[in-house]
Amino acid sequence: QVQLVESGGGSVQAGGSLRLSCAFSGRSFSGYTMAWFRQGPGKEREFVAATLWSGTNRIYANSVKGRFTISRNNANNTVSLQMNSLKQEDTADYYCAASYRGLGRETKYSYNYWGQGTQVTVSS
Repeated sequence: QVQLVESGGGSVQAGGSLRLSCAFSGRSFSGYTMAWFRQGPGKEREFVAATLWSGTNRIYANSVKGRFTISRNNANNTVSLQMNSLKQEDTADYYCAASYRGLGRETKYSYNYWGQGTQVTVSS
């Protein structure tokens, strides 16, 4: 069974940076497309970024392009999300998700496994 554990959340001022990490265990990491989603207060869970199992393809939501970078390390089974130029609207719980040989779709229904989430708060 796949297990995902996020870390790295916290509080930061607008314009600052945070780096989230997700540790993957239970299966062969290289076969999984990995993604980050987020859910703000009173909002639906939304796609942030994905890195495909099949290569170096990365997909981003328009709202984070140019500010966030997703990366994976197949040697230590982790996926990270570097978040720069943070805005108040980035405040949310951030979730790591996995999909076996997934296509990197931007819907939460395409992902089978989820972490417990890590909170990010951006203040003015």
